[in-house]
Amino acid sequence: MEKKIHHGKNVARFRQMLGMKQDLLASLLGEEWTQLKISRLEAKEEIEDGILDDVARALKIPVDAIKNFDEEAAISIVANTFTDESVAYVENYKCTFNPFDKWAEEIVENRKLYERLLQAEKEKIEILQKLLDKHK
Repeated sequence: MEKKIHHGKNVARFRQMLGMKQDLLASLLGEEWTQLKISRLEAKEEIEDGILDDVARALKIPVDAIKNFDEEAAISIVANTFTDESVAYVENYKCTFNPFDKWAEEIVENRKLYERLLQAEKEKIEILQKLLDKHK
């Protein structure tokens, strides 16, 4: 028996994954849309193609993502893909430095470089001034 994909639930899932409230989706779809209308849409098992196209465009996802997303299949894939070994791998290869410290180090290095360049320019000006004074 083939499982039926629930379009409305998929719209709700993608909307939530994008951190979007029903009100925002309604406003993206146009003036005739309201939060209540989005709520009713998300309750529908099958959504008409034209509306589905508009919703997918508003969510900036492919229509096929809404039509074919099966949460149980996705959970099964994740459950069968991520093992204790893959979790251990991620745990062992975490970032070993503080990005803020790296950023601060770069600022200090840039400041030193700037000061060296400024000093070199001052020295050039002094040499040019001496040459000018010599020719007066």
